[in-house]
Amino acid sequence: MYAIIRAGGKQAKVHEGDELDVERIKGTDKVSYTPLLIVGDDGTVISDKDALGKATVTAEILGASAGPKIDIFKYKNKTGYRRRQGHRQKYTKIKVTTIKAGGTKKSAASKKTEKKSDEVKAAPKVEKKAKVAEDKAPTAEKKPKAKPKAKPRVEKKAEVADATAPKAEKKSKDAPQAEEE
Repeated sequence: MYAIIRAGGKQAKVHEGDELDVERIKGTDKVSYTPLLIVGDDGTVISDKDALGKATVTAEILGASAGPKIDIFKYKNKTGYRRRQGHRQKYTKIKVTTIKAGGTKKSAASKKTEKKSDEVKAAPKVEKKAKVAEDKAPTAEKKPKAKPKAKPRVEKKAEVADATAPKAEKKSKDAPQAEEE
C-alpha cells in the first residue's frame, strides 16, 4: 500500500517504513498528513475526497538536516554592481509509520462495471444525435437563396462645356424676357 501526501508544498509518494526529507517542520515526535490518494496492495484506489478526509498517514520525526549550499551572484556590466549571497535549505527527516485508509474502497472490478454502465447510458445519446443528423439531411435539392439584386449605379456625368462655344448669358429673374416672334 502506498499514498501520495503533500508536505511543504510538494507531493511525495510514500510507503510504510519510507524515510524522506521534507521542508522544515516545527514539531516534536509525530506528524500526521491527510493523503491525496491511496492505492492498496490489491490495486484498489481511494480518491474520494470524503474518504480521504478520514484517512491518515502518520510519520515520526527523525531529525533535521540541511540541503546543499547554493551560491547566488548578481552582476551588472560596467556599473560596479556585484552582490554575493548563499542559501542552504533546511529539511526535516521523517519516517512513515502507518497509512490508514478511513473510507470506503472502490475495487478495480467495481470501477469497470461503472464504466460499462456509463457507456450503456451514453449509447442512446449517440443514436439521438444520429437521428438528428438524418433529419437535417436534405431530402430534395434545395435552391440556394437568391441575393437581392443591387440597383445599378447611376453616375452623374459632368457636363463638359465646349471651349469654342460662346458662354450663355445669365438671365436674371427680374429682367423681362423678350418674346421671340
